[in-house]
Formats: sequence, C-alpha cells, structure tokens
Amino acid sequence: MADKKARLTIDGLDEAIELPVYTGTEGPDVVDVRPLTGSGRFTYDPGFVSTAACESKITYIDGGAGVLLHGGYPIEQLAEHSDYLEVCYLLLNGELPTPEEKDKFVNIVKNHTMVHEQMNHFFNGFRRDAHPMAIMVACVGALSAFYHDSLDIDNAHHREVCAYRLVAKMPTIAAMCYKYSIGQPFQYPRNDLSYAENFLHMMFGTPCAEYKPSPVLAKAMDKIFLLHADHEQNASTSTVRLAGSSGANPFACIASGIAALWGPAHGGANEAVLTMLEEIGDESKIEEFVARAKDPNDSFRLMGFGHRVYRNFDPRAKVMKKTCDEVLHELGIDDDPLLKIAKRLEQIALEDEYFVQRKLYPNVDFYSGIILKAIGIPTTMFTVIFALSRTIGWISHWNEFHSSPNKIGRPRQLYTGPSKRDYPE
Repeated sequence: MADKKARLTIDGLDEAIELPVYTGTEGPDVVDVRPLTGSGRFTYDPGFVSTAACESKITYIDGGAGVLLHGGYPIEQLAEHSDYLEVCYLLLNGELPTPEEKDKFVNIVKNHTMVHEQMNHFFNGFRRDAHPMAIMVACVGALSAFYHDSLDIDNAHHREVCAYRLVAKMPTIAAMCYKYSIGQPFQYPRNDLSYAENFLHMMFGTPCAEYKPSPVLAKAMDKIFLLHADHEQNASTSTVRLAGSSGANPFACIASGIAALWGPAHGGANEAVLTMLEEIGDESKIEEFVARAKDPNDSFRLMGFGHRVYRNFDPRAKVMKKTCDEVLHELGIDDDPLLKIAKRLEQIALEDEYFVQRKLYPNVDFYSGIILKAIGIPTTMFTVIFALSRTIGWISHWNEFHSSPNKIGRPRQLYTGPSKRDYPE
C-alpha cells in the first residue's frame, strides 16, 4: 500500500491525477507514475536516472553520503570481516550464513568449478588475439547448451543451481580466456584452494611447475571480487533484469550483462586508468597533465578520480587503497614507472585544492587497476575480472526478479519522427 499520495495537474485534463507515493527502508520516496497511463500520457526520463524500475532488497547506495549496503551491511564492515563467497551467500539469500551454511555453500561452489570438457574445444573457434571479453560473452552464453538440465526459470531449485554454477565457473572461464590469448594450456581448477587462490592458480599456473599463490595477493584478489560484487541498478544489472523479464535462460541473461559491462562507460574504468598512466608516461609530465585536467577547454581527463554515483567519496576506495599498499609492499615494487605516476597522482588528488574542493578523490577503479597491474594481470583482462566479480550481483537480481510477480520490460519513447504520410506514387 502507498504511504502517501501526490496529485498531478496537467493542462488539458479536467481532474488531477492521484499518484501513490511509496517509502522504502532507505532512500527518497518514490512516486508511482503508472496511473498516468490512463490519461494517455507517460513520463520522459532519458537514462532512467529518475525512475525506479523495480523493487529490490539486495543493495542500497546513497551516493551523497558515500554509503554502500549489501543486505543492510556496510561495505567497509563486509570487507573487514567477510570474504567474497560469504558476500555471495548474503546477496543470494539476504542474510549472512551460519558457519555451517557457509561451509556448505563453499563446498557446493568448489564442486562446480570445472566446465564441460567440450568447452575446451569451443575456444578453438576464436582467434588468439580476440579480446577476452568477446570470448567470455560467447562462452557464458553457450553454457545453456551444456547445462540445460536446470533452465526452468519458474523452479526455485533450478535457479539456485544456475547461481551456484555461474559463481563457480566464472573464474574458470575467465582464466581460460587469458590462457587462450597467450597460447598456454588451460589449468584445471583445484578444490583445495580458496576461491581467489584458485583463480590465481588457473591464471598463472602451468604444467611445468606448481604455482603457489601468495596469501597477500590472494587476499587482494578476494577484496577486488568482494568490492565489485554488486552495485544496485546500474547499466549491466538493469540489462540482466530486462533480459530476464523476457523469460530468457539465466546464462543468456548473464551474457547480456557482460556485454553491457564491456562498454567503456561502465566496466572499463580501471582499464582506462592504466591507459591514462601510459599516456602520461613519465613522472616529469605529471604536472603538465594535471594542468590539462584542470583546463575546461582541454578534453583530457584524469581517470579513476571521482564517481558518477558517489558525490562525496567511494566507500570501496578506502578499502582498496589499503589493499593496494599491502600488495605493492609484498611485491617490493618501487621502480615501476607507471606505479610511480599513480602514487604521485594519488598524492596530488588528496592534497591539491582543485581536487579536494570538487571531491575528486581516487576511486575503487584507480586502486584496483594498480593492484591488477602489479599482480601481473594484463589490462585486457581487467573488465573480465569485473564481470567475474559482478556475476553474483547479476544472478541475485535475476533470481529476485523471478522470485516475485513480474512482467516483461517495455520502455516507452518520445517519438519525434515524421507523422503519418502516404507512400509516393
């Protein structure tokens, strides 16, 4: 039931339209504009930036206050006390697991890490220099051809099995994309390793020698996964929900989310950070590029600073900064020119009045890009790792959509083309 009512008066209508107003547990009130349909009118909201397209209990963001909550838990607390798979359970189920539930969930995920052996041959159809995201979109979409035993979207158990499979197999597929691009043999997953350790093993291990993931690097990877697990109704999550509204299978829906994430305006931010550092090239040029960033007539932008959602600070960035410092210390990296540039830019952004006044603080993408480069992961894999991390958010929203009454998405438009006209004789 609506908590309040709003009345909308429109020229040409004899009576005002009464619109229900709903109040959530957090955030601003929401005006239900559906009664407008009866008047022959509808709203115009490019980018849906003022429209709530769904009701959700999974994640809440207050960009002005720098707040990110998963199931009500602040991201800072989850990053300190939890790990990625526990957050996966939280997003899927709405509550943190008991120790017994956590062990059971982790074991289920570990037992689903392998992909069908035929998938190995599927890779042979791609060029070796194909972008890993192109391969990932295809491979995830193809999973429905291998795991068609649980595709009934109206069956809660089938939806659960699909969620387990996707969370478990995404690191395997991501690592396969990388191995294929460099011509190395695929590494099978190892169930004796943690989620993050297993990913690093599949990325960097070879049949020639056993790869032992550093605990510091494994912890850093887990933090990256955790901090990118979900971010409310962004472009890719909304794409997954919209694709899901048609009744498409979950693998196709997640593939659509990967495709949306691939766009540089969404998932390519940490890759753009490294591209920017390479463009600057040398510490001696930092002041020049900072001046260009301040010049309103110059198109150059410093990537990795500020955030379109967080108008104060990105709560994930503080966690990522600490992790970044730990990784650089562990690896003893002091002479990498790009990392030197990054650290100097960080100092400027935190001290320079221009950046401080505009709240252009280093964001999570700035630090995660530096960490991934330091670990040895190429920039073409950055968005793949983002997709791996965000899969749990996508499948949680997809499952939430199908767990309650729903309808197919059908946005309207403001038509500005020609009026009806006759075909010329």
